[in-house]
Amino acid sequence: MTTEPSTYHRRMAEQKRAAIIEAATRLFLRSGYGGASLAKIAAEADVSKATLFKQFPTKAALFDAIVTEYWKMEDEQKLMPAVGDLRGGLTTIGGRYVALLTRPGMADLFRIVIAEASRFPELGRTQFELGKMPFFDSVCRYLRAEAAAGTVQLDDPELAATQFLGMISDYVFWPRMLLVNWAPGKAAMARVVEEAARTLQARYAVGPHGGH
Repeated sequence: MTTEPSTYHRRMAEQKRAAIIEAATRLFLRSGYGGASLAKIAAEADVSKATLFKQFPTKAALFDAIVTEYWKMEDEQKLMPAVGDLRGGLTTIGGRYVALLTRPGMADLFRIVIAEASRFPELGRTQFELGKMPFFDSVCRYLRAEAAAGTVQLDDPELAATQFLGMISDYVFWPRMLLVNWAPGKAAMARVVEEAARTLQARYAVGPHGGH
């Protein structure tokens, strides 16, 4: 007799986990991180407190899971672009960044962090370390690979990655923190990514299309 959970039970556990994360996000927005207890979240998600505590024994663990879920990429999205085409590689990475930033609920997640950061600074740290930092690191790895191949000349990959991602997020995402109806179209966002890639190419690339 096997002790492995059945496909049905795994699917049910995944559905309950998703319901808990969605309910927690709604309650954090409505009541604030401090005002949302695990008991209230269980009621909002329509699961028992035992079910919630089994998956998330603390509110901090639940928030960690929320951040991880929102920033999660599929396996193919984690693959580093081929080295040798800086503009094409950055365009691919920039498209992935746009997909993350425009994911449903991402703006809500940032609003929770911004609203509660003064009382719960660990929320900002979690958002940075579990959310943005892994993606930022992947951009830095790509730029280092291009530098090692001799296609770019840059001394500070972290600065270049900050410049690139900042050009994208300043148009695609941050206006949404103040303008709730900010929703640029796909063509406009693609153009921003393309221009950001061109800018880094002009600044750092070695050869006829670069500044070196």
